[in-house]
Amino acid sequence: MGVLKRFEQRLEGLVNGTFAKVFKSEVQPVEIAGALQRECDNNATIWNRERTVVPNDFIVELSTPDYERLSPYSGQLGDELSGLVRDYAKQQRYTFMGPIKVHLEKADDLDTGLYRVRSRTLASSSSQQQPPAAGPQQGRGPGGYGYPPAGAPPMPAAPPPGAAGMQRPGQPPVGGPGPMPASGAQVRRWIEINGTRHQISRPTLVLGRSTDADVRIDDPGVSRRHCEIRTGTPSTIQDLGSTNGIVVDGQHTTRATLRDGSRIVVGSTTIVYRQAEG
Repeated sequence: MGVLKRFEQRLEGLVNGTFAKVFKSEVQPVEIAGALQRECDNNATIWNRERTVVPNDFIVELSTPDYERLSPYSGQLGDELSGLVRDYAKQQRYTFMGPIKVHLEKADDLDTGLYRVRSRTLASSSSQQQPPAAGPQQGRGPGGYGYPPAGAPPMPAAPPPGAAGMQRPGQPPVGGPGPMPASGAQVRRWIEINGTRHQISRPTLVLGRSTDADVRIDDPGVSRRHCEIRTGTPSTIQDLGSTNGIVVDGQHTTRATLRDGSRIVVGSTTIVYRQAEG
């Protein structure tokens, strides 16, 4: 059973009690849980061959209405979310530099139903070494979110031998990487949905039912922010904690490598990923 499914089941036991009002919020706890998993994946740092470090201190920024609904339960919700991060890290063989904490904060620039996650790596007092902090685009000054902690040793210019192209344990990608483009060749990428072509012109492309998504999919089986395509060599797709998950080339997965012609199913909608040189 997946970590997110176990998290949902734990919360179901609380719906008629303390968490009853939480589930009336526009932002659902399981969406935040998926975002925390993604934050760990995006900011995992290979410290050595046996150790991959991920953030352990998270801030979830919420709109004023969502914050007012969730803040009375922030302690219990924070504990549940911290437990989910711990379970996910164990599954992925990630490690932490200190205790896991999840905080809720109000953000005046967010509309109802939107949220933002920031993270950093904080060492416990017993830690002697600490890798650079992970995460956010918005910093708070030296030692804050988005800044390496004081005294952090420099990371090597290149990953350890054998680390290049290495998949994180426990999450093998679906399908092969496909042919590598010729050196210097320009690669065009796009997706096709119901006969409509959508160019991929940025490093990431979010697909979902929300008007906030880069590509909006009007399908009741699709979550507001359902999945994200990340361009690269190779390109990949990542589930964003959606309710119904993703199917890539016939296999249910949370992350997969994409090749030209890969078929992605979200809800009842089929998406074809395409790429070509030139």
